[in-house]
Amino acid sequence: MFDFMDSDWFVIGLEVLFILLISYDVKRYIETRKREYILNIVLTAAFAVWTLYPFYTSYFGWEDKQKQEMLSTCTDANETKLCKCVDEAIFKEYVYEEYINLDKNSSAFSEFLKETQEDCNDTGWF
Repeated sequence: MFDFMDSDWFVIGLEVLFILLISYDVKRYIETRKREYILNIVLTAAFAVWTLYPFYTSYFGWEDKQKQEMLSTCTDANETKLCKCVDEAIFKEYVYEEYINLDKNSSAFSEFLKETQEDCNDTGWF
């Protein structure tokens, strides 16, 4: 139901929204010098960090060396685009330690791979 929240466009939209809100409050503070706008800026920045932090934790959980090890396991020459798409989905979904300790034969991981491959093969607009 809330699949749109996993998309990068949703995160980019949130970032733009927070930048607009903060810039409006900065503009109003410069015009009026009221302290309430400082409070709005601080609260908006804190809410932005609280909201966007979970989206970025998975991006920082993998080092380049670890990504290269992971990428080398995908050796299907005909489907390199699919392999890259699946790898990116794994990088977003799991942190490196979680992925290493994950049971690759579990039904949850198999379902995740199946859904990811369907999403990667989907050529639709949405």
